[in-house]
Formats: sequence, structure tokens, C-alpha cells
Amino acid sequence: MEVLVYSIIFLYGIFIGSFLNVCIWRIPENHSIVSVESHCMSCNTLLKWYDLIPIISYVVLRGRCRRCKAKISLQYPMVELLNGVLYVLIFFIYGWGTLPNILLNIAYALVVSALIVLSIIDFRTQIIPFGINVFIFIMGLSVMIIKYFCFGNNIGVVTDHIIGFFVVSLFLLILYTVTRGRGIGGGDIKLMAAAGLVLGWQLTLLAFLVGCVLASIIHPLRMKVSRVNSVLAFGPYLSGGIAVAILYGERMMNWYLHTFFI
Repeated sequence: MEVLVYSIIFLYGIFIGSFLNVCIWRIPENHSIVSVESHCMSCNTLLKWYDLIPIISYVVLRGRCRRCKAKISLQYPMVELLNGVLYVLIFFIYGWGTLPNILLNIAYALVVSALIVLSIIDFRTQIIPFGINVFIFIMGLSVMIIKYFCFGNNIGVVTDHIIGFFVVSLFLLILYTVTRGRGIGGGDIKLMAAAGLVLGWQLTLLAFLVGCVLASIIHPLRMKVSRVNSVLAFGPYLSGGIAVAILYGERMMNWYLHTFFI
């Protein structure tokens, strides 16, 4: 039974991952993500349904367009696979035995999907689309409402998530003001505010810390190996920290508290 459930979750994940690829390519170009039919980026040939099956179509076509034989970006199957795996992880970690659990899992899964889109767009353009941050904010409200009404009507839950909205974003806003926008981007501030509403204040601090550690390790390596410039797209690293906090934040916090304080 569990294998069947996780298989279904994975399939949903990879099909949504296919839609994420559409968002990644079209949002920066201000193209519609729903009204334009999928087509080859090289020859503009409209794609048939059997060319749009996540992962499988890429493998069958050997990574090339059926008509013009142009290479298809490896990003397509990688995003689909990553999204499917993350969906399975979320449901595995949080469980799916009750309706509130399922609703929370769906909200977390959609946040993770949004982070994938945000990360790749920011990596390429150094811009975090405002609409993605709004979507994460809405998911944060959903998480807070689900927790409040389905897990005991505890007002402390609401307070925790509202503080989370400000705990990092306010610090980043001050940094932005002091450095006149040179120290941090406005999109990063909005991202941490929206993520704070998803995570609550403790996990938001953890997410920011993990994001900073990732950036301090990976970006210098990229500069050295790939000879990229020093411009830092912080969104992917913050997104990595947020994803870690969603998946393993509670366990990491419990380990820290029991190791050093209990």
C-alpha cells in the first residue's frame, strides 16, 4: 500500500515538475504559462502529448527534438525528477495518515516547487519574480490556518508564524537600507518574509543560517572553478536553506537543543 501511495505522489511530483519547467522558461520572458502550447525552443514545432511525458520522453528522444534534433536541456528531466523526489520526501517525513497532514504536505510541496522555479530564475537573471514570493506568502497563510484550526486552535502557532514573517526579513530590510541595496536584494527580503510565514520564527532563522552557509561554501567554489563573476544570486542558497528547514528543520532543532541544552 505504501509503495503505491508514494508512487502516486512521485508521479504527481514529476508532472508538476514538467509545469515548473514551463514557468522557468516563460516567467522571465513575461510569456503566458498556460495559453501558449508547448513547442521546441529551436524549431518552434508544437510538441505532441507523447513528447511531454516527464522524464520518459527525454529518455526516449535521447535528449533531442523529434523533428530538428536540437538538444533538449538536461534541466527538464532534472527538475521533474527533483520535484518528484522532494514530494515523496515531504510525505514520508510528515506522514499522510490524516487530512490535516495531507493538507500541510500539499502546502509544503507547493512551496518547494516554487523554490525550484525561483532558484533557477534567480540563478540565471539575478531577479526573483514578485509573483513567486506572493505564492509562497499565500502558502504560508495556508500553513498557519491549517495548523491553527486542525491542531488545537493554539494562538501560539499564529504568533510563531507572524514573528517568522519579520525575524529575518526585518534584519535584511535594515541591511538593504544601510547599504542602499548593495548588501541584499529586495527579492531576497520578500522571500524570507514569505518563507517566515511558512516556517515560523525558529525554522526561519535556521533556514537563513543554512542558506548563508551554503552561499559561503558554494559561491566561492563556483567563482574559482567556473570563473564566474562575484555577483551573488542569493535566492538559490536561501531556497536551499528553506527546503532543508521544511524537510529536516524540526529534527535539526531537536538535535541541537538536546545536545547543548538538555
